[in-house]
Amino acid sequence: MKKYRYLLFICLFVVVSSCKGADKPEETIHNPVPVRLADPFIMLYDDVYYAYGTNANDGIEVYTSDDLKEWKKAPELALHKDNSYGDRWFWAPEVYYVNGKFYMYYSAEEHICVAVADSPFGPFKQPVQKPMIEGEKTIDNSLFIDDDGKPYLFFDRFNDGLNIWVAELEEDLMTIKTETLHPCIHVSQEWEQVWPRVNEGAFIVKHNGIYYMTYSANSYESQFYGIGCATATDIFGEWTKYPDNPLLQKPGDLVGVGHSAMFRDKQGDLRIVFHAHHDDKNIHPRAMYIARAGFKKVDGVDKMYIEEQYDTPVMAE
Repeated sequence: MKKYRYLLFICLFVVVSSCKGADKPEETIHNPVPVRLADPFIMLYDDVYYAYGTNANDGIEVYTSDDLKEWKKAPELALHKDNSYGDRWFWAPEVYYVNGKFYMYYSAEEHICVAVADSPFGPFKQPVQKPMIEGEKTIDNSLFIDDDGKPYLFFDRFNDGLNIWVAELEEDLMTIKTETLHPCIHVSQEWEQVWPRVNEGAFIVKHNGIYYMTYSANSYESQFYGIGCATATDIFGEWTKYPDNPLLQKPGDLVGVGHSAMFRDKQGDLRIVFHAHHDDKNIHPRAMYIARAGFKKVDGVDKMYIEEQYDTPVMAE
């Protein structure tokens, strides 16, 4: 009799356990969504990271983060086409805080522009809605202010394939001194000639008196898009490319890596942000990634490096 009761108890336990299992809801798996920005740029301001890039059809978006890992998209565009020259192709924005104002350098309809705002969220507006250089295609403008306070603008011209030039700016940070226009680099290394003739997306940092330019080569559509480096002792002098370029190309599972910008994180460490293709079969939508960068001694000279290990920023849930 005891054995019968024991077996009955076991059967009832199994039935009850099965019912509980059937009532348990299925777990929902949330795959993290990468930050969909191409030509990305990150600014640290007032202990908050702001990211801008190419994505929206009608202007420039802005995202914020406290830790470079999770990002939130602002509800409004930082720059809307109504406040800018051009109706399309809003590319490669960079934002700088100078003398109490925020300056956004960007491209619209393949012309370089600059807009101003009182907040990193915008709204950024062009005082005069026209390109910085009229009558000529130019893209990818990047501001650099030297130790003596002189401002310079690096950008791409279409007069030898796509190549990188520099010019000094007036004190208003918006007007190019055309008499100072100077060529920097053009396609000249074998790795750059996969497809087509492109040197673009310059970004400048200064370290121990040397100017370091990161740039991208090959079309953004190429899986061999990569990041190289050139150096100079004089902004208007000769820029010399590293013979072992590229510094970054196809790291890990990424392809189409390029159009980078550098920034210091909250710890003061140098970081580089760049974009890559969606995967090895699809270019779009591109997403942004972050890696560490720095300088190391090679034959007694400081050489820039970019780590191949990268982080994938994602949208906060």
